[in-house]
Amino acid sequence: MALRVPPLNQRVRTILFALLCALLPACTERSGNTGADHERPLVIGFSPIVSWGGWSGANANSVRNAARAAGMELRMEDSRYRQENQVALLRSFVTQRVDVIILSPVVESGWDLVLSEVRSAGIPVILLDRNIEVSDESLYASLIGSDFVEEGRRAGRWLLEHTRDVPGDIAILELRGSDGSAPANDRKLGFAQTIARDRRYRIVHSESGDFFRARAREITARFLARQSHRVHVIFAHNDGMALGGIDAVEAAGLEPGSDVLVLAIEGSRQGLEAIVAGKLNVSVEVNPLVGPQLIAIAKDAASGKPVPRRVVTRETVFTRENAAAELAKRAY
Repeated sequence: MALRVPPLNQRVRTILFALLCALLPACTERSGNTGADHERPLVIGFSPIVSWGGWSGANANSVRNAARAAGMELRMEDSRYRQENQVALLRSFVTQRVDVIILSPVVESGWDLVLSEVRSAGIPVILLDRNIEVSDESLYASLIGSDFVEEGRRAGRWLLEHTRDVPGDIAILELRGSDGSAPANDRKLGFAQTIARDRRYRIVHSESGDFFRARAREITARFLARQSHRVHVIFAHNDGMALGGIDAVEAAGLEPGSDVLVLAIEGSRQGLEAIVAGKLNVSVEVNPLVGPQLIAIAKDAASGKPVPRRVVTRETVFTRENAAAELAKRAY
């Protein structure tokens, strides 16, 4: 029996299609569409606020190492504390056709438009460390990170417990994080909610130090120079600002940790060292080493699997009782 030869134009179309599929990644199976084996590694676009420094560097390295261990390609670029840089990078990730995007947002608001563009491209978004305010929460798949409100509450509870026998009003200087950021907003809220239980506790001054030690040193020094009453407590939204406050307290001839209680949120190596030295009273931990857990969630999201809407990292509170033991093994 003679073989039936298809018309020439059909064969040409078949050959051309095969050639196009070999050249275009869109013709290969995208990792976000099925759970089958893929012809290329999963590609992750990661926009951290910064990828250097104590906590931020440890966080970026944790994500980088976890992606490498999972055989994934990680494309990472700092925002340098600017939202417009992150917006531009997200659009670049869409152009690059990454499989999933990890975003550590600089601020909470202003994400609706760009995340709508990302969703239209079929790319899931995982928020890392910080939450956002959007009109449609389906614009992101999951948020993994700390409970910032609870961090503020933990600092507040420690203060109430350890100053309950101190007579009179308790004047507090608050060194806030960057204005508009989720950590600053939520840590302030949680702390304020907790100390509101006792009218003796008053925040007499609150100012943003943008999470920087030098800025916090300036704020504290200026306030101590002009204050008309004693400051009993400094509450800083990260260890770096707490250390800046400690610098200013010492420069004013006072003893941090005793004359002025100093509370922080972070749990960094420098913070633990200050606790051991008796200068910092407490630091509420913020765990940056979430890479393996984050990458596992990103992989499921890119494959179309259901992922948890909210994952809260496990953290503790460091004081003189446990700081020394933790310091010996601290990775950041």
